[in-house]
Amino acid sequence: MRSADQSASFAQPKNQYRWVSTVRSVASSKASASRTTGLVLTGGGARSAYQVGVLGAVARLLPKNAPSPFRVVTGMSAGAIVAAAVACHAARYREGVLALERVWRNFHVDQVFRADAPSMVRAGARWGLALLTAGRLMSPPESLFDSAPLRRLLHAHLDFGLMRQAMALGYLDALGIAAASYRGARSVAFIETSMHDRLVSHAWSRAVLAELSVQHLMASSAVPFLFPAVEVDGEYYGDGAMRQIAPLSSAIHLGADRLFVIGVRDSAGARVPRTTSGPRPPTFGQIAGFMLDTLFIDALDAGLAQLHRLNRLVAQSSIPDPEGLRPIDALVMTPSADLSAIATRHARALPRTLRMLLRTLGAANASGAELVSYLLFESSYTRELIALGYEDTMRRRDEVFEFCAPAGRNAVPGPDARGGRTEQSALEAGARPVAYAS
Repeated sequence: MRSADQSASFAQPKNQYRWVSTVRSVASSKASASRTTGLVLTGGGARSAYQVGVLGAVARLLPKNAPSPFRVVTGMSAGAIVAAAVACHAARYREGVLALERVWRNFHVDQVFRADAPSMVRAGARWGLALLTAGRLMSPPESLFDSAPLRRLLHAHLDFGLMRQAMALGYLDALGIAAASYRGARSVAFIETSMHDRLVSHAWSRAVLAELSVQHLMASSAVPFLFPAVEVDGEYYGDGAMRQIAPLSSAIHLGADRLFVIGVRDSAGARVPRTTSGPRPPTFGQIAGFMLDTLFIDALDAGLAQLHRLNRLVAQSSIPDPEGLRPIDALVMTPSADLSAIATRHARALPRTLRMLLRTLGAANASGAELVSYLLFESSYTRELIALGYEDTMRRRDEVFEFCAPAGRNAVPGPDARGGRTEQSALEAGARPVAYAS
C-alpha cells in the first residue's frame, strides 16, 4: 500500500419529514440503469459500528459475489475509515464488508488510542508540568490521546491498491475523504477518482485531488483535543466533520444522483436525563459529549433539509435542470434506538484508566453517556451497534434492495435475506435472532 501523499489542489473559476424515511425526488420513478448511487457516511467515533451493521445487511440483500452498489463513496471522521474499506473492496462487496465487520466486532480501545496506565500517567504528568512552568520546561501534549495504534490498524487492514484496481475495472468512480484545514479554516475533500473530466467540469473549490492513503484517514478522524492534528503536504488537518456545512456535496459533485446516507444518531436526537434533585450545571464531560454530537450530526440534518427543498424546487420547475440543479434521491438510515443509552450499559467495558478519566470529567454517569458513546471502542458495544444496524436495515429490506440493487439487472435477494429466519454469519454473529417473513 502506498503511503505517499501526492495531492494537487485545484479550483475552477413530526411527521412532516423524518430522516429515517426516504427522500424521493421527481425522478424516482425513472429507470435507474443510468443513475449513479453514492454512499455517504457521517462521523461518529465508535458509533460508526452502526454503519458497519447497515452495510452488512446490504451485502446480504445483494447476490453473493456482487460488486459494491456504490460507485461513489464519501466519508468523514470514523465514517471515512469505513468508506475507505468499502472502496478498497468495491469489486467484491460482501467480502469487504465481512472483513470490515471482523475488525469492528473485535474492537478494543487500545487498537484506537493508548489508554494504558503508563501512557495516561505520562500524559497527565506532561500536562501538569506544562501548566506549572507555563510551557517553559515542557510543552503540553498535542492531544489528550495518542492515536498511533489506529494508524497501525489501518496500515494492517487497508490496501488502497485494491481500490485503484477497482477503479480501473470500472467498479468504483471515486472515493472522497473530508478533513478540516487548520491553516485555511475550511473543510476540504481529498478526492481520488477515475472520472477526472467529470470532476473538473464542476466549480468545486474545496476539492483536493490526491493519491489517498492512511495519512488522509488519520487526518479525517483527528477529533480536536482528543487526537493530534495530522500533516498532509505541509498543512495540518483535523476531523472532517469540522467546518462541514454540506456533507452531501462531495458525493453529488462526484456524479452521484442517488445517495445512501447512514447517520449515527436516532431521529429523536440526544436526550439529557432529568434529575429529581433540581437543575444542575452540566459537567465538563457532558459539555464535551454535546460538542461532539453537534460536530458530527447537525450538518447532516441541515444538508438533508436543503436537499429536500431543492428536490421540491426542481419538481415545481417547468425548466429541465433549473440553474444546473438535478433531482437527487436519498435513502437515509439512522438508528432506531438511542446509542447513548446503549453505551451506558457497556461503559464498564472501558479500560479502568479511561473510566477514571471520564469520572474526573464528570462523564461517568448517564449525563456523560454522549461522550462515552463516541469513545467506547469495545467489542460488547460495537457488536450491539452492528446488530442494531443489521436489524434496522432488514426491517426496510425491500426499500433498501430497490435502492441498492445493481442497475440494469433483475437481481433478486438471496434466500438468506428473504426467507424465514436469517442464518447467523459473520455479518450478524452476536445479534439477537430476528425472524423475517417472506
